[in-house]
Amino acid sequence: MKHGCIFLLLMLFTSCEYFNVKKVSSETILQEELQTFNWNDVDEYPTFSSCDATSSKSEKKVCFEQTLTAFITNHLQKDTLVVTQDINDTISLNFRVTSKGYLILLDTEIDSLTLEEIPDIESILEESLDSLPKIYPAIKRGQQVTTEFKMPIIISVN
Repeated sequence: MKHGCIFLLLMLFTSCEYFNVKKVSSETILQEELQTFNWNDVDEYPTFSSCDATSSKSEKKVCFEQTLTAFITNHLQKDTLVVTQDINDTISLNFRVTSKGYLILLDTEIDSLTLEEIPDIESILEESLDSLPKIYPAIKRGQQVTTEFKMPIIISVN
């Protein structure tokens, strides 16, 4: 009888709300998860196969940028550019690397003097991207993602 009374008292003082399970929709969970992402950072930057030997994230980023700069610079040096005045300019190139590994030149910021002296500079820059080796896209949480970045290229013609 004592056990029955104790059980009855426990039932009276215990609320049924402790046993209720709060249902959370998958959309709510997704929205909470998306808010925790740092959308401006990736787990791995885009890379070339020649950068596989580097281990850290920052080293791979530097390797990618240096390799891309070297390809563009080598292509520009192969072309004979004739100018009427010296050009020392820094061109800003805005790129997109798609989740499939395609590099797309989005925009260029070129000084008006450089454009006047080398009117086809944009097409020369786009041609230089045709000979790039395979690019491996950036990785975010195990998924290949599209990234955009800006890179300066120094043009010096005498």
